[in-house]
Amino acid sequence: MSPVEVSVVIPVYNEEDGLQALFDRLYPALDGLGDSYEVIFINDGSVDRSAAMLAAQFHKRPDVTRVVLFNGNFGQHMAILAGFEHTRGKIVITLDADLQNPPEEIPRLVQTMREGHDYVGTIRRQRNDTAFRRYASRAMNGLRERITKIRMTDQGCMLRAYDRNVVDTINACREVNTFIPALAYTFASSPVEIEVGHEQRHAGESKYSLYQLIRLNFDLVTGFSIVPLQWFSAIGTVLSLLSGVLFVVLLMRRFLFGSEVQGVFTLFAMNFFLIGILLFGLGLLGEYVGRIYQEVRDRPRYRIKAVLEAEPSRHRTEA
Repeated sequence: MSPVEVSVVIPVYNEEDGLQALFDRLYPALDGLGDSYEVIFINDGSVDRSAAMLAAQFHKRPDVTRVVLFNGNFGQHMAILAGFEHTRGKIVITLDADLQNPPEEIPRLVQTMREGHDYVGTIRRQRNDTAFRRYASRAMNGLRERITKIRMTDQGCMLRAYDRNVVDTINACREVNTFIPALAYTFASSPVEIEVGHEQRHAGESKYSLYQLIRLNFDLVTGFSIVPLQWFSAIGTVLSLLSGVLFVVLLMRRFLFGSEVQGVFTLFAMNFFLIGILLFGLGLLGEYVGRIYQEVRDRPRYRIKAVLEAEPSRHRTEA
């Protein structure tokens, strides 16, 4: 299949209430580019009518639409990776299906890419999220940047643009767990960020719970840096030195003042604190070991049930 100028990758999971509005806004925005384009929808195991609506849209615009159907729910980032493997565009755009990021912003990303950048990140202007989510996101962004040295002002915004070479490099990676914008940033030679609009969800609710957001950030930190392990080693060293000093002090007090029982509860508190630090360190180490375990199993990251596309091709059942 011949290359196109722009590919748009959109993961979909239970978005039946908002898909028609997405179609109504997305295709006119892309038609206005004046360039060849394609839209790749990845149905991530939706249990509503999303798959049927995507199939109907494919039959309506088969010249520019392709639909990848997963046989289960493998997550947003696995869906995007599957979309990347089916793209032909020189510029690849990722977009959420919930319309919080307006499709009308796509031409700005394309123009920025053509100014010489190979990765365009985005910052949501006037975020329509709760205050707690905004502040928590800001705190996690700051912590993640300190640890990984990956500069992403707004890691939660999936409206981003990638150069073909960056996408091909990402496709060559076989990691089980990864965060695509951060991975792209490490490969990009000329990254940039721009502000984009942000709207309330057209319909439905966020697919990320608080636990999933925390889990995502933890995966991001441990997936791109071993700094947490180094921090824990430093903390262990400091605590060992302090424990040695405390032992010397208690030993001297024993000889100077005899047996003392007033400090028993203090010692218990310190003991519980040290045990907590130890358990946290074991959990952190287990996180890295678990990543190694997942990689060495070398299981498929997702399974594709079918691909709807205009020209016949051999459908892969695993990737």
